[in-house]
Amino acid sequence: MNDPVAAPIVSVVIPAYNGASLIGETLASLGEQTLTAWEALVVDDCSSDDTRDLVRNWPDPRVRLIENAVNGGPVNTRNRGFAEARGRYLAGLDQDDLCRPERLARQVAYLDANPDVALVGTQTEQLLGGRVLPMNYAPHTTPDLIAWLSWIENPLAWSTVMVRADAARRLDPFTRPEILYAEDFDLYHRIVAFGRIARLDEPLVIYRQHDGGVSKRFTTMMRASAARVLAEAHAPLLGDDADEVARLLAEHNMGGVPIPDGATLRRLGQAIARLQGAFVERHGPDVQSLKLIRWETARRWRQLARVALRSGRVTLGDVLASRPPHLGLGYAGVEDILRWRAIGLVRRMYRREGGVPAQP
Repeated sequence: MNDPVAAPIVSVVIPAYNGASLIGETLASLGEQTLTAWEALVVDDCSSDDTRDLVRNWPDPRVRLIENAVNGGPVNTRNRGFAEARGRYLAGLDQDDLCRPERLARQVAYLDANPDVALVGTQTEQLLGGRVLPMNYAPHTTPDLIAWLSWIENPLAWSTVMVRADAARRLDPFTRPEILYAEDFDLYHRIVAFGRIARLDEPLVIYRQHDGGVSKRFTTMMRASAARVLAEAHAPLLGDDADEVARLLAEHNMGGVPIPDGATLRRLGQAIARLQGAFVERHGPDVQSLKLIRWETARRWRQLARVALRSGRVTLGDVLASRPPHLGLGYAGVEDILRWRAIGLVRRMYRREGGVPAQP
């Protein structure tokens, strides 16, 4: 039998910074993997806590510590780990997330069976308040659906990703440091030059939700970086409108910020419809994928309408006038629409009277 340390199938890269309180559980979840031929490269970015000592003394020899001489930030730290990885597949994992035992085995089997796929993620759950709960990713996917979602949002959690090493090494750099906090989203747009992206619909990773997480602390920068990725991707189609459409998608569709007025809602609805039409024409998705694309876009339109109506910034007339033609009411029931409208009316009344609206 091959020595898993000498000949890893998968290299798991874990950037680390002051993660001593959580990284032990992350490494323990790797120790429970049914696929044993892996190495974990923990790249410490000058932690001031006990992270380095914990990893250096970890009892599993498949875990290797790499130490940055100076603090380089998360993207450069991750890139260093991928540069030193030896596996034919490279897996992302953050220092605070957890892998289900079948994670690596299932992804390796999928990539072995689908040579046209360069990167595969998985569904993910979240650990919140001691409970494991579902996240709001699409429940069922195809590669065409993942490709479409990448046109309007980030469709994958980074800690679920596994990529072919030969494809990753054709990217220089692997992830771009200037796209900070959306470098994974940027990678998904760049890797498609070498193969498709897919997702396993079984939740094989548990994402920790906590106040110290990057997504909680760097929201503004994350949205700006995501908007840059989308603007670059859509410039050939949208031209001068690409920057503004990308900003709206990043702020409202990805970030959940309430749309401020009916004109903005109409502009975003028209942009989504135009992008989806161009995607379908270009990619020619099969019947099942097209059904999922329509459904998932409708879910997002429903959420945009819900947040906008509840904020009191737009009217029901705005929502009906702005919806992309094929979405109807975004698959929301009449009772839902009327409830959101009622909440919005109350909030508008409070604003006119100078009060503070309740948060139902």
